Amino acid sequence: MKTLFLSIMLLGLVAALSFPSEELNITGTWYTKAMVVNTSRVPGWKRPRKVVPMRVTSLEDGTWEAKTTLLINGRCLEKKITLQKTEEPGRYRAFHHKGFVLVEELPEQEHYIFYCQDQGPGKTPGAVKLMGRTPEENLEALEEFRKFTQRKGLLAKDIFTPELTETCVPEQE
Repeated sequence: MKTLFLSIMLLGLVAALSFPSEELNITGTWYTKAMVVNTSRVPGWKRPRKVVPMRVTSLEDGTWEAKTTLLINGRCLEKKITLQKTEEPGRYRAFHHKGFVLVEELPEQEHYIFYCQDQGPGKTPGAVKLMGRTPEENLEALEEFRKFTQRKGLLAKDIFTPELTETCVPEQE
């Protein structure tokens, strides 16, 4: 019985190694289509009203760097996050190793969900974003995003779409 079990395990390992895992390619420009921000962690007034497209570049050490600018509370805030690959496909260490970003490809062409979560058991998501390669609306991707956020325990009523802009200009008070 042990021999049969070991043979099956070995065959499974060989099969897994024979098929290279498909690595996500998230480099390039991404447009925020919709977002949910965990309201227990981020008050409503801190929600971004306008967003600049996010640019993801590959760094020499195999990590990725994501940069964007957000208009929050009348001020332009530039955000930069380094994403370090982990053993789990689609999961990246971020926020100085205090959290993770999970990237899930949707069936809709060139649409992904970026799910930001603190590290550790029972931690709640900070933000979930529906991102696309183009700024055009995609209702099927939006519906998949709505289902995903509900599975993660976030409320559909909290989904919002920030205005897309090419540059961030602070608002006059």
